[in-house]
Amino acid sequence: MDTFALVVTIGVALFFTYTNGFHDSANAIATSVSTRALTPRAALAMAAVMNLAGAFMGSGVAKTVSEGVIETPEGSKGMGILFAALVGAIVWNLITWYFGLPSSSSHALFGGMVGAALAGSTTVYWHGVVDKIVIPMFVSPVIGLLAGYLVMTAIMWIFRRANPHKAKRGFRIAQTVSAAGMALGHGLQDAQKTMGIVVMALVIADVEDYGDPIPVWVKLACALMLSAGTYAGGWRIMRTLGRKIIELDPPQGFAAETTGASIMFGSAFIFHAPISTTHVITSAIMGVGATKRVNAVRWGVAKNIIMGWFITMPAAAVVAAVSFWVVNLAFL
Repeated sequence: MDTFALVVTIGVALFFTYTNGFHDSANAIATSVSTRALTPRAALAMAAVMNLAGAFMGSGVAKTVSEGVIETPEGSKGMGILFAALVGAIVWNLITWYFGLPSSSSHALFGGMVGAALAGSTTVYWHGVVDKIVIPMFVSPVIGLLAGYLVMTAIMWIFRRANPHKAKRGFRIAQTVSAAGMALGHGLQDAQKTMGIVVMALVIADVEDYGDPIPVWVKLACALMLSAGTYAGGWRIMRTLGRKIIELDPPQGFAAETTGASIMFGSAFIFHAPISTTHVITSAIMGVGATKRVNAVRWGVAKNIIMGWFITMPAAAVVAAVSFWVVNLAFL
């Protein structure tokens, strides 16, 4: 097993984290920027720092990724599979970024893993895929929608007698905290997904043993790339989330972010389930928006986004399968 393949695979994995960062930075901050609670640059810098911190907060999600989705493949074919999985995910990330669709980087990654594993005839743990990925994929947006609606209703009720201007100012400040929580959750969820992949690569190359703790340099590298990507910023996607779905004011932004962050922490710490930051915040924004009146939410944009969700895993799987065959023909 040559070092070159390992280095290339890890390099591609880190590049994936980078695309994930600028693809998903929008999730952490679009709401606080669109309510003018934070300036875009300040918001991005804060998100980058919080992503870094979140990456060190646990490793349950990374374990699910490295051990629960596909069987760790062997030898150079194994590297080919990981490489192809990442190419599938990156290509899909870039396509959706270009069109400004907030699709889920995480599901692109899992789609890629499944597609490449099938192409390379490696065992796919279907029960793992269903339990940890597919079910959360459907459940987390529903919870996000309901929770966003309930949190916003509660806020409206608690502050029903407050002076609107004062309340708005207060929520602007509160929103910096909720946005930070969101970014922390993003680091916790998404940096770990790449750590899982890098650990798999190290196991295939016999640098690490199966089940070893994640080396510190892997955590650092993944976290730094995620932060760098976040700071590079995804302006296109930010517009979709912050403005196109619904016009938010600070209390709503606060409600959406608090909801999103809580769901991400819950799933990472309690269920070790890698869920999509994109799905959670998008659905929370819709739930919060529905408290105004149901037609305040631009459901058309919502429909595009949901279509993207259903297409993400299969599309990335197809790209990954094709790139595995290419790698297979060229190198293996």
